[in-house]
Amino acid sequence: MAPDPQQDYVFKVVEGRGIHFIRFWFTDVLGTLKSFAITPGELEDAFAEGIGFDGSAIDGFTGPDESDILAFPDPETFQLLPWRPSTDGVGRMFCNVYANDGKPFEGDPRHILKRVLRQAADMGYTFNVGPELEYYYFKSPDDLTPLDQGGYFDLTSTDSGSDLRRDTIFTLEKLGITVEYSHHENGPSQQEIDLRFSDALTMADNVMSYRLAVKQVARQHGLYASFMPKPLNGAPGSGMHVHQSLFTEEGKNAFFDPSDPLGYNLSEVAKHYIAGLIAYAPEYMLVTNQYVNSYKRLAGSEVSPRLTWARQNREAMLRIPAYKPGKEDACRIELRTPDPACNPYLAFAAMLAAGLKGIEDGLELPPEYKGKGDDSTGSAAPQLPTTLGEAIDCFEGSGLMREVLGDHVFNYLVRVKREEWNSYCSYVSPWEIGRHMATL
Repeated sequence: MAPDPQQDYVFKVVEGRGIHFIRFWFTDVLGTLKSFAITPGELEDAFAEGIGFDGSAIDGFTGPDESDILAFPDPETFQLLPWRPSTDGVGRMFCNVYANDGKPFEGDPRHILKRVLRQAADMGYTFNVGPELEYYYFKSPDDLTPLDQGGYFDLTSTDSGSDLRRDTIFTLEKLGITVEYSHHENGPSQQEIDLRFSDALTMADNVMSYRLAVKQVARQHGLYASFMPKPLNGAPGSGMHVHQSLFTEEGKNAFFDPSDPLGYNLSEVAKHYIAGLIAYAPEYMLVTNQYVNSYKRLAGSEVSPRLTWARQNREAMLRIPAYKPGKEDACRIELRTPDPACNPYLAFAAMLAAGLKGIEDGLELPPEYKGKGDDSTGSAAPQLPTTLGEAIDCFEGSGLMREVLGDHVFNYLVRVKREEWNSYCSYVSPWEIGRHMATL
């Protein structure tokens, strides 16, 4: 067998830079980053045969009776960790997880995304995404005092996050991740760093690296960063608006059509894709908005709680950005409901599957959303789930989501999310005590 140039590159860097540990990264079903480390002497066997680990120790993976699974490192994802020492350094690679029978493990979120990407490739498309992740800086997990009272795009003494954003961007660049731009968001000490679009698998890996890098840099400054969708009362929540497009095998933007009779430069493929995202949104929201707290962010956001789309209106669930009208590469759609606490592998897989289903079935766009005062496209549109409980019900009845995620992940999500919802519903909150104890 011919040598793998990517593997050769890893061996050369490990030897030439004196790397002493290589971390293997993967996520559980909910998107929590997991890791274990090997030494350079194990690297050759890891590429050839994988490294075994206990799948029963990972939530949503296996039971104790079938716990032996394997992690195979992807050499194309090799990077040195910039927050570790430059001498005796540490590298990392994302892994594909396999069962011990040599088949892809059905609970591996990275495998699920790759499977949907192959479906898109069979239809002649590459799926590109560019997420906008928002987050907050706090003094600590126990002290949610904001660092500033800044707002959108502030560049004054009120923006205490400038240095942290700068250091985070330097860290991301060292990890090979290209940043498009960054700024202070609307909430106090709320931030946004936008990643340059790329193919969905690379971007899902990048989102995992991004979230860890943000937290590592904050920790180095003695602070805490949170991607919780709604961490503060009376302040905006944090979203992950996902810009997305399909490109053909010839490198053409399949969403672009300058002769669009609607004047949006959208192709029929784009319109069917958008229709799919809208039609199946209630079914995939458990994946893109997976926590009780996710729906508190949506309840207080500018995004319409209904299945809506618009050309530029940011109140719509889905909009068509028009920063560079008429430019093919810039033609894309933006889904505004997801939040940064999701598992990016499953979220991208669910979104893509919904869009592809819209293309396959030739779904038609509903009327464009004209704003909150337009009853024909506002209050008349079907409503999105407003609680985790409603999202679970919509998800559980979805044949598409079961097909996309597979029975293993689908059933796990239904079970663990019902447990979360039931626990939340039975919890007596300080708000209830404060509101009712003195009078009831």
